[in-house]
Amino acid sequence: MPNLPEDHDSHWEAVFSTNLLYKAEIIKGMLEEEGIPSVILNKQDSSYIAFGEVELFVPIEEVLNAKQIMERAVQDE
Repeated sequence: MPNLPEDHDSHWEAVFSTNLLYKAEIIKGMLEEEGIPSVILNKQDSSYIAFGEVELFVPIEEVLNAKQIMERAVQDE
């Protein structure tokens, strides 16, 4: 899994957070199908997976597009 660039605070923004890795993976796949690069940052404790969050980051210029795609996905359920 790729790491965020060192300057991720200024160029990447978290658009989704969960404690279930598979949900982040699904959304990452949806965004990549639409041409939006994304990176998952897993902050979960390796001993106790229930503790901690998984965050999905996209480039800051893609935040609005990513949020619109996620909203459409929720409406389609």
